[in-house]
Amino acid sequence: MARKRTTVKRLPKRGHYDRATIDAILDEALVCHIGFEADGQPYVIPSLHARVGDVLYLHGSSASRMLRRLGEGMPCCVTVTLIDGVVLARAVFDQSVNYRSVVVLGTARPVEDPAEKLAALEALTEQLVPGRWADTRPPTRQELKATAILALPLDEASAKVRSGPPGNAPEDAEAYAGTWTGVLPITQVVGEPVPAPDIVPGAALPAALAAYGRRFAR
Repeated sequence: MARKRTTVKRLPKRGHYDRATIDAILDEALVCHIGFEADGQPYVIPSLHARVGDVLYLHGSSASRMLRRLGEGMPCCVTVTLIDGVVLARAVFDQSVNYRSVVVLGTARPVEDPAEKLAALEALTEQLVPGRWADTRPPTRQELKATAILALPLDEASAKVRSGPPGNAPEDAEAYAGTWTGVLPITQVVGEPVPAPDIVPGAALPAALAAYGRRFAR
């Protein structure tokens, strides 16, 4: 998976090219960012995604300029980033964050096969909340027509990960001995579900939602 375009050059020891690491980061992230070019102007657009095997599925409106351009064969870049902590060092220069990130480069193909399109939408739904697909109304023919799905192969992808304490310079220990240094852990927390105004009285909270917070437990 390590290719020249996706080889980590800055701090290469943080680079990871095994699929287990890459897949785990993609699967945990709720949002990706898609980079593309249109009329000489670069854009980066946030979007939802879902990985199925060796493919990353992206979706949006059939009228989306981004999806139209990418479906025509324009190369793209997809990134995800998870922040695990703020790293506080004694020196301003050494402040950092603990993170897990993935970069995917490639050319996506439009998904035209109805069965694959439906499977991709199921994967995108399950990426948000596992078990949600079975609890909800399936898309109508018109909704499917209004939705574009792209499949981006994970042929060129790499992960970059930082973890651990700050890299304090030894010479700062005496002069700034009173400066607090360490890591502030950051986690995602799921709050109490807020029912929709039109929810039917007595509608039970699905078990998948009741256990949703475990998804972000580390």
